[in-house]
Amino acid sequence: MSPFKIFLFTALLAAGFTFSAADFNQDVDVAWGNGRGKILNNGQLLTLSLDKSSGSGFQSKTEYLFGKIDMQIKLVPGNSAGTVTTFYLKSPGSTWDEIDFEFLGNMTGDPYTLHTNVYTQGKGDKEQQFKLWFDPSANFHTYSILWNPQRIIFTVDDTPIREFKNSESIGVLFPKSKPMRMYASLWNADDWATRGGLVKTDWSKAPFMASYRNIKIDACVNANGRSSCSSKPTSNWYTQEMDLTSQARLRWVQKNYMIYNYCTDSKRFPQGIPRECAASS
Repeated sequence: MSPFKIFLFTALLAAGFTFSAADFNQDVDVAWGNGRGKILNNGQLLTLSLDKSSGSGFQSKTEYLFGKIDMQIKLVPGNSAGTVTTFYLKSPGSTWDEIDFEFLGNMTGDPYTLHTNVYTQGKGDKEQQFKLWFDPSANFHTYSILWNPQRIIFTVDDTPIREFKNSESIGVLFPKSKPMRMYASLWNADDWATRGGLVKTDWSKAPFMASYRNIKIDACVNANGRSSCSSKPTSNWYTQEMDLTSQARLRWVQKNYMIYNYCTDSKRFPQGIPRECAASS
């Protein structure tokens, strides 16, 4: 090992967080699907498949309490109506925390819907949805979740699409105390996923396949009730904020590609929009 690599490795250990990149064998377990999830290419590629009998999914070997996780995903091509491909963080239990990327399939030629949500203590209802500015089934693209004590930032190819800030000061719940695992799955949800369930999965096109690669985890590992970040990490993600450039890119995405925002759904919230929406408007 070169002196530089030794220095880098030592620095990462001292900082109190885990950094790993691009080895599914090291980072995840295929959790369900009876062989439909496969780790290939010496841990560099993971494929999930869905047929009429079952979908498939995988999960991280460890839990994290704050971190940044990047994943390159290539979605189901062609007629993907009824299918849902996911990448998310979630804690166990009936009052769970969760940070979601969900990709809702569509008929050939129609764009995917990217669905995002944040749950705290089992309560969600914070959906924002987007159409993407590219075909996510043609090539791999990078989807990232940055989660620190002050904010959650969802990014696509390093472009921020959503920021959910910690607004506990005005009584809004924020996920910051429950360790979460990383999960990913491909499953059938044709009762709601495409046009509210009007378009069903075409099983003649099965098996459907989504591919994952270049997983990158930079996070505080939580084990046996103890965090590897016992002191404040020095990694940039732990204190990262949205700079002016990022804020401009976020506004561009939300102006041109957002198709649903719970903050503007007055019919859903006749008593008034949620407090965090008013605070950020």
